[in-house]
Amino acid sequence: MSEIEQLIKSINNFRDERNWRQYHNPKDLAISISIEAAELLEDFQWKSSEEALKANSENIKEEIADVLIYSLMLCSELDLDVEQIIQEKLEKNREKYPVRKE
Repeated sequence: MSEIEQLIKSINNFRDERNWRQYHNPKDLAISISIEAAELLEDFQWKSSEEALKANSENIKEEIADVLIYSLMLCSELDLDVEQIIQEKLEKNREKYPVRKE
């Protein structure tokens, strides 16, 4: 089992121990990702990156974790291989944005 698969299993165990699966359908997980991403963005609002990190570094880490947790839960719910979909997207991006050698 890969580290990502083990992490997803740990997240899902946490969820299942609390009987929260009933609330974690794809639509609601997608909404939750967006909400948590907005909360992350709020930490940077009206500040430079440096100011935001100095003032909010702990909350920034927590919001990133929330985005990742919900994203991994959504992948699990949709039976998607996280590593595979990331590699596929990187390949598309390589084709779309080739390295320019001058």
